[in-house]
Amino acid sequence: MEDLRQRLTQPSVESKQEASGKVISYLAITLIGGLVATILIFLTWKGIALFTGNHYSLWDFLSGIKWWPSDHVFGALPMIATSFIVTLLSGVIALPLALVVAIAITEILPSTAYKFLQPTIELLVGIPSVVYGYVGLTVIVPFLRRFFGGTGFGILAATCVLFLMILPTMTSMTIDSFRAVPKQYRNASAGLGATRWQTISRVIIPSAKSGILTAMVFGMARAFGEALAVQMVIGNTTVMPTGLMHSAATLTSVLTTGIGNTVMGTISNNALWSLALILLVMSLAFNLLMRLVSRKGVK
Repeated sequence: MEDLRQRLTQPSVESKQEASGKVISYLAITLIGGLVATILIFLTWKGIALFTGNHYSLWDFLSGIKWWPSDHVFGALPMIATSFIVTLLSGVIALPLALVVAIAITEILPSTAYKFLQPTIELLVGIPSVVYGYVGLTVIVPFLRRFFGGTGFGILAATCVLFLMILPTMTSMTIDSFRAVPKQYRNASAGLGATRWQTISRVIIPSAKSGILTAMVFGMARAFGEALAVQMVIGNTTVMPTGLMHSAATLTSVLTTGIGNTVMGTISNNALWSLALILLVMSLAFNLLMRLVSRKGVK
């Protein structure tokens, strides 16, 4: 009897597995959280060294328009402005086309088209950025040079490359948002006598609005943080942008070209880490914006 009571009261195999699973999950969460915290602390520490250690003015750094590392003049405004310009332009151009393609695939074309096009779009999402940069260097830049003159390098070339990069991502996310709309919404709209376009414009798009906005923000976040592809076609001239066909530089292009040519701990190196801190802050802002958009859509 005592043996039976002991067997009935001892933890089961399932409870032991659950306990071990919780321990592994907590360890993984702690490890990931520690890595993220370490990255944030390290980038913040290195990013503020220009202002705390070298006593460079934060206002001069954010509002200055001259980037002359040899003279210890660091004005980040041209790179910040260029980064926002190419990001906004590529996002504004890509979103309508992504919306049209997603509507065609989910609401107009037969289901066989979705089975073929969806894997193709996902394949384009996974193409490395250097491939897009090479396409921009060999196709887009010569095309712009032939039709608009100049070198072909500049903001317009970078915008075209980023447009090609983020379009598959935004299209794939928009398709998922449309497919998440319940089929009952479509049936109810058709039952009320609405046409296909009325159903799309007044039922499906409003229902998927949060997903569409999330796709736009996610695509723009990827465009803002892109380095190699933009560096290959933008010209890398650290001046205030004055035209779409003029060479410029983004935060990422200056980082990738300059970080290997500086000595750790020097003022020039600290200035580049400050640019990296700006990128980190903007990435956090994009993530916060995506969460706000998603939460608003849920409500």
